[in-house]
Amino acid sequence: MKRTVAEIENLAARLLQAAGFGSAAAAECAFLESVGYPGLKILVEALADPRREVVLEKDLLGLDLQNRSCVFLAKRVNALIAEHGRLFLRNVRHGLYLLPGSVRGNYGIGCPVDPGFALGGERSKNPYAEKLEIAAQHGVEVDDEQWLALQT
Repeated sequence: MKRTVAEIENLAARLLQAAGFGSAAAAECAFLESVGYPGLKILVEALADPRREVVLEKDLLGLDLQNRSCVFLAKRVNALIAEHGRLFLRNVRHGLYLLPGSVRGNYGIGCPVDPGFALGGERSKNPYAEKLEIAAQHGVEVDDEQWLALQT
């Protein structure tokens, strides 16, 4: 069934807040769902993992995320990219949650489903603009079973 982008973001915000987090990643979840990626599925996986925090320090190889979910780290990683311009990330989990920030910040992203990839530099165009516009106008197809399961 189709859901609005706002409905997806509101559901994600409720799930995050129920787990004791702010709703910052809710917009990322809605973005991912809007462009055809499993934002809700990733969010549920991340919330099920108790390992959420990590000290993020740039080292000679870049940034080690220690297999913590980018659902909880995206805002901090994006701040480091703004500071350093480009970093190689390793031991990344749920790297797709870095995609919305890279689009908003107009910087490049390697393959976010790999456990290691580069983030930063400059993006020449937004390949997601059309998908986001269609989602805003017509809604996003969301798995009904998953949606209903997340309502409880």
